[in-house]
Amino acid sequence: MAVRPLFQDAQSLVVIRGRAVKPVTHFSFAILLLVLFTFLPANAFSQAEEHRERNIDEIKTEAVHRAEVGQYPLIGLDPNDVKEAFETIHSKDKDEWAAGFMRVADRYFNEAKTIEKSDPKKADADYIRAWRLYSFGRWPVPASPGKQRSYEKALEAFLAHARFYDPPLEVVHIPFEGKEIVGYLRLPKNAKRPVPLVIAVNGLDSRKEDLTESFSAILPFGIGYLAVDGPGTGQAPIKVSPTADRMLSKVIDYAQSRPEIDKDRISMHGVSWGAYWATKMAIVEHARLRGCSAQSPPVDKFFQKDFLMNSLMGNREYLFDQAAALMSIMEGVHNLEEMGAFMPRLSLVNEELLGKPMSPMLILAGVLDTQVPIDDEYLLLSKGDVPKDAWINPHGGHLGRQVGVWPDPRIFKQVIIPWQVKTLEPPAN
Repeated sequence: MAVRPLFQDAQSLVVIRGRAVKPVTHFSFAILLLVLFTFLPANAFSQAEEHRERNIDEIKTEAVHRAEVGQYPLIGLDPNDVKEAFETIHSKDKDEWAAGFMRVADRYFNEAKTIEKSDPKKADADYIRAWRLYSFGRWPVPASPGKQRSYEKALEAFLAHARFYDPPLEVVHIPFEGKEIVGYLRLPKNAKRPVPLVIAVNGLDSRKEDLTESFSAILPFGIGYLAVDGPGTGQAPIKVSPTADRMLSKVIDYAQSRPEIDKDRISMHGVSWGAYWATKMAIVEHARLRGCSAQSPPVDKFFQKDFLMNSLMGNREYLFDQAAALMSIMEGVHNLEEMGAFMPRLSLVNEELLGKPMSPMLILAGVLDTQVPIDDEYLLLSKGDVPKDAWINPHGGHLGRQVGVWPDPRIFKQVIIPWQVKTLEPPAN
């Protein structure tokens, strides 16, 4: 495999080829790198676990637990707020779900509006709380009128919170095939212009709002970011198809048209489904992207019908409704049979893209991921014409997450941000 270790210092255990190496404690912008070639058994998650969707009582129990431990998709939610929302939710009815979370979120949103001038700090915290509750009210996708309303309220609450940003957030509208791509652009203050930029793309059930919050951590390094919803999600103008990457090419066009942005120092980051797009763009737009980081990118095996039926249906790592959420983002797909026929068309192997010239990449993953097979990441690492960097957690699940050890914020701040900063450094004279 064409894999090279980049970083040599970190505040964590580094595992190289299965051997523990004592790290140094100093941490600059370098990060820990887990470069592993130890394959855990495919049945590392108990095969006795039944592949079925959780019922509503199981969802409630698991959701509260995830809120308590800061686990996706309830990162940042107060467990007491979640419990309160569940008081009026007695079934898996989508509108009932949305109403329960909107009821609690409305209280924070309305309070925030009344205290914006008298207590702006508290108002901002209330808007954040409301946004997260509204967003979970539409989770995983706004597939009913109630969930769509909850999503609209999430956008309103987030933008109310964003008014407190410094530097400010700019909502950009990029013309695209008679519609528009909506993005959130933030550029660092007091940085030499033009500035480098990261284009960030969300996953199946996260949104550009989530990435906007996360990527605020890159601004102090003099780097800006532009967050957009990936095809089929959020406010994206088109659904997933073998040619949907054209939407992200248009985003690059836009970024290069802005005089404040260094057109030669643009990179991309993607989460899960967004990581698929980041990987594809690393190939089809390799001449315009300085690099791409990708968390658990689907590559080939993920798209095969047997993986859909045996691993994604009733997946317990996913809270609920993964297959239905997947179906909703795909162009012309209305049932499982159509999805099983459609997905192989997206494989980067079937598209004959693997092995072609590509941008440098950082690939992040967990060996115990049940949503995107680790085989896809090893395949990606072994292809292409440039070495790749890898952060693969032997005890991690999807995106490399490990409860209590490697939560999302730590992965982001200690792995992704430093890699992007290094990748976007100005060229040596």
